[in-house]
Amino acid sequence: MEGHEKKNVSIWCLISMASIPLVMTLGNSMLIPVLPIFEEKVGITSFQSSMVITSYSVASIFLIPIAGYLSDRFGRKMVILPSLVLALIGGLVAGYASWKLDDPFTWIIIGRVLQGIGAAGASPIILPLVGDLYKDDDEKTSACLGIIETSNTFGKVLSPILGSLFAAFIWFLPFFSISFFSLISIVLVFFFIKVPKEKEEPKKFKEFWQDTKQIFKQEGKWLYTVFLIGVFVMLVLFGVLFFLSENLEKIHDLHGVKKGFVIAIPLFFLCVSSYVAGKKIKGELPIMKKIIMISLVILSISLVFVGYTKENVFLLLIVTSLVGIAIGALLPTLDAIITQNIEKELRGTITSFYMSSRFIGVAAGPPVMSLVMKNHLNMSYIISGIIGICIVLIVMKSISTDKKEATN
Repeated sequence: MEGHEKKNVSIWCLISMASIPLVMTLGNSMLIPVLPIFEEKVGITSFQSSMVITSYSVASIFLIPIAGYLSDRFGRKMVILPSLVLALIGGLVAGYASWKLDDPFTWIIIGRVLQGIGAAGASPIILPLVGDLYKDDDEKTSACLGIIETSNTFGKVLSPILGSLFAAFIWFLPFFSISFFSLISIVLVFFFIKVPKEKEEPKKFKEFWQDTKQIFKQEGKWLYTVFLIGVFVMLVLFGVLFFLSENLEKIHDLHGVKKGFVIAIPLFFLCVSSYVAGKKIKGELPIMKKIIMISLVILSISLVFVGYTKENVFLLLIVTSLVGIAIGALLPTLDAIITQNIEKELRGTITSFYMSSRFIGVAAGPPVMSLVMKNHLNMSYIISGIIGICIVLIVMKSISTDKKEATN
């Protein structure tokens, strides 16, 4: 790194920022392979175990936009640090309840809600924080966001392996491990992230609300489409991961770390695809639109075959890896389309709404899958495929490359 950049943003500052999405991804995805163990140990149904994921995500849906506004008003670190502390406390509550109580389910959910509130206050603040640190250097901003996105997707790959590994020692250890990772992140953020002092007076809430309404009025057509894709993609991803976790255990008798490694395979393809797509898009809207449409078509076709390949582990992994590749290409493209087509002043707010929409999918995926898995598995995947194709048609009509080039 050049001396000038090092003076502004140290490598430790970068690591500290990248630790936040990594911790928050581990906080949710790490528990997916462990859900069947929870069902057995706590004596709950697969629908109830899906609530362990959903309770975390529901808290995030409503609080992410508020956290974005609060960070504009009171500063990024002032919101990030208490949020990470909440995530730490949530892990302790869920872990201690699992360890000491005879019927810990309610307290596990309370702990997960606290973690969800923590995630809402930490993850979405990273994007505007990167903007603060690099000011008007778009190239370094993009490079830094690329590192953070890779940290996020790497967390998804690592999650099932770590979750299974911890649960192999003690079934509730994943809850405590989330607190441990949060503590590391708190220390890193506290010591290494130096946020520049804001010279401008932050917007009053009324002004902020008016500007937000105005941007949705002007850009709503393509923004709502991007939000819709965000919901759909995360619903599919967490639905498929929940199904894989249950299927590998009940049909293929794969347990523990072995199962964790198998679930990590489609997530590895998602991570690689995300990295490659991030390199390819280069801020050009026609390329972004093409990637979105091709990825949605691949995703829709692959989904139809997930249920039909459930008896054959090899075929199931091929199909779910294709799902992973499509989702991996979509995520950085959706990030970029919002980041590059919304004014800097409103970027943090719009991004936080987009992340909220993604959490709707995360929250809905596992419980929906737990309800349809027994009797309507194939039909649910076919319907998902049809919805995906319908979204392709919406993208064709609502994301206009000519109009965007003109407005840019």
